[in-house]
Amino acid sequence: MNISHAEFLESLAAPLGWFFLTAAAMNLCASVRAWRRGTRWWSVAWLLVAAAFAALGTAALCARPLGMPELFKDAIDWAAGPVSVTLGAFALLVAAYLGRRWLVKPGAALGVLDGVVLLFGLSLVDPDFASVAAKPDNVAIVGMVFLLGFFLWLGTAQAVENDRRAAAGEPPEEKDYDEKVLVWPDLVYIELIGMILVTVGLLVWSLLLPAPLEAPANPVATPNPAKAPWYFLGLQELLVFSDAWWVGVVVPCLILFGLAAIPYLDRNPRGSGYYTIAERPFAYKVFQFGFLQLWILLILVGTFMRGPNWSFFGPYEPRDPHKMADLTNVKLGQWFWEDVCRRAEPQPAPGAGWAKRTGMILYREIAGLVLLGAYFVGLPVLLTRTGLKRQRAELGRWRFLLMVLLLLAMITLPIKMLLRWSFGLSYIVSIPEWSLNF
Repeated sequence: MNISHAEFLESLAAPLGWFFLTAAAMNLCASVRAWRRGTRWWSVAWLLVAAAFAALGTAALCARPLGMPELFKDAIDWAAGPVSVTLGAFALLVAAYLGRRWLVKPGAALGVLDGVVLLFGLSLVDPDFASVAAKPDNVAIVGMVFLLGFFLWLGTAQAVENDRRAAAGEPPEEKDYDEKVLVWPDLVYIELIGMILVTVGLLVWSLLLPAPLEAPANPVATPNPAKAPWYFLGLQELLVFSDAWWVGVVVPCLILFGLAAIPYLDRNPRGSGYYTIAERPFAYKVFQFGFLQLWILLILVGTFMRGPNWSFFGPYEPRDPHKMADLTNVKLGQWFWEDVCRRAEPQPAPGAGWAKRTGMILYREIAGLVLLGAYFVGLPVLLTRTGLKRQRAELGRWRFLLMVLLLLAMITLPIKMLLRWSFGLSYIVSIPEWSLNF
């Protein structure tokens, strides 16, 4: 149902106003805390930020919210392509790792949170952004993003503190809480309070937010786009770039197998029972990349940037149902034979025997097979003698080989996505005769 701009601003007034006022209260508490600690300049700074958020909240409650400048929105939409989003997220991941000692400080973390809150609140004034972010289906995902950021910060702060203590010859912070307590009443009492608070929160949520119920399912009218539940959106996003058997069967099996193999591959006793990064840097980097870059980012892309026809949209771009994804399907073998060798792609003769057909198919896909061989065979040998030499000595030959193969299989996902977006490359090896496409 279409509504006027005035009606849209009126419906946005209460939630956006209280959102900004909550941020103002948070900064006011930070100002009071800084004043008590004697850091008067920081106290004044947080007080000014709190006043700015209070002004934004008051304007929103009066149905006159301040929105994002159009020039800024156009610039973000222009820059928010699939390649730039993927590479930008990876750059932020690297920057967060390198600057973790600064980001875990409460002042720096609050400053980052203020920036995110300001950007999100100003963006909600845009109808196209609000139609996605404020959709009842997606409100919980927005909340989980903020919770994910908080717990990532909390875990990283504890790890940085433990690394500092280890460098000073002190035990980890978790050793200070070795006191044992009874399950009843200590643990059960806390769990009961938590259960009551969650129940109250769900009741308030159900009263304030309308249920995202749609019309009954109609087999002749498919939604555009047809999206999976949010926890499967990462998998649905991967289906765009690879064959269904690979992404829908092989990749989930590799994930489960890889998670089950971790205790057998990584026998490092350090970091057990406490947070640390310095003692487990390789494991930390691999987990952060796999969880944040290859799963959380894909869920966010599928939720907020995929629109009609599964096309890629900027945050403030109207969801035009006539927009089509500008992707071509070019196989590596086709490009190799037609553009590099300047000849037709060889095909097996219809009446040839099994051996000749197999030989011709492998000959046709020689470029992709050589590339995969260099990636899965040559690269592990190179890593053994260069960047992962220490891991090779610690794990042994076979455990190291299994770890590297799982790691390379994981990295193939973003590589394939970037190749598809940048060059329209659909498959590196395409053997439809065997239902094998990679």
